[in-house]
Amino acid sequence: MQGDPDVLRLLNEQLTSELTAINQYFLHSKMQDNWGFTELAEHTRAESFDEMRHAEAITDRILLLDGLPNYQRLFSVRIGQTLREQFEADLAIEYEVLDRLRPGIIMCREKQDTTSAILLEKIVADEEQHVDYLETQLELMDKLGEELYSAQCVSRPPS
Repeated sequence: MQGDPDVLRLLNEQLTSELTAINQYFLHSKMQDNWGFTELAEHTRAESFDEMRHAEAITDRILLLDGLPNYQRLFSVRIGQTLREQFEADLAIEYEVLDRLRPGIIMCREKQDTTSAILLEKIVADEEQHVDYLETQLELMDKLGEELYSAQCVSRPPS
């Protein structure tokens, strides 16, 4: 089934974003675990896997539309050196996704590609959850202060 070139371009741009997010979240989770924030690291790792599922769905759609998924390109991976920097970097990538997909969904519908639009709407819903989580963490950090927030995230040995 031949896909519209504009839709395929959008899908490949989003694939690049998902591949970038996979790497960014995964490294952040490893850093968090190394710093002793095990539960936070598990959550961030799960976010990386969410992005992997998005990449898989987009890849399947591109292939169905007789396109070629571009796995050779990544956007800039932004690595935070503190929890705050990591949350801000992760939030930035999520905002970029929403800014790309909201008009992209409209374009897919205009091109009569409802299936791609629905796929991207599902991704938007997931990304909005990611945004909410990250905004909440930054708000907590602002209210509690970075030191107290960080202290609350440190894993404690089982008693």
